[in-house]
Amino acid sequence: MFEAYGPQHWWPGDSPFEIIMGAILTQNTNWTNVEKAISNLKEAGLLNPRGLNHIDKDQLAELIRPSGYFNIKAKRLKAFMAFLFRHFKGDLDAMFSLNLTEIRKALLEVKGIGPETADSILLYAGNYPAFVVDAYTKRIFSRLAILHEEHTYHQIQDYFMAHLEEDVQLYNEYHALIVRHGKEHCKTKPLCKECPLLDIPCPMGQGM
Repeated sequence: MFEAYGPQHWWPGDSPFEIIMGAILTQNTNWTNVEKAISNLKEAGLLNPRGLNHIDKDQLAELIRPSGYFNIKAKRLKAFMAFLFRHFKGDLDAMFSLNLTEIRKALLEVKGIGPETADSILLYAGNYPAFVVDAYTKRIFSRLAILHEEHTYHQIQDYFMAHLEEDVQLYNEYHALIVRHGKEHCKTKPLCKECPLLDIPCPMGQGM
């Protein structure tokens, strides 16, 4: 995939906080819509912990309307802000001072943050070695007969982390390439004739 697509420079964002907001806003939508929502927050001077913590939920929902499901996502953003200020006084550095096990457990207790969002926050904003699994991962590797559709998030994550060197940059680039390949070739209706992965031996063996 790297030979086919090159470096992805993912996750886009000017700060860890912006990356976290993007990880929450990108649920059930495409990145173009998230960019519009983030741009609205920037223009309003609210893309910072204090600003997001103090803004009214309804006002926040209106600003992030382009991201879709804006009322739900406003609640999720406010839930994260409440968590950040309750436990870390709004300080991301303090949050990211926890070890991987501690912070992941804490994030998963925040309403609206599931494993994929938590791991995206950990990998891309916190530089923790947490491999992110998404729908593209399951689709691509099940079609290659390396994984199966019935495997759970954590079974798939464990598989990748057991076969890859524990390296933040590797996890970052690998997941970004999976997303790129899923969007360009391994779609719901795949473009198999153009697929750069076919006839290439899997570096991780025969699969699960």
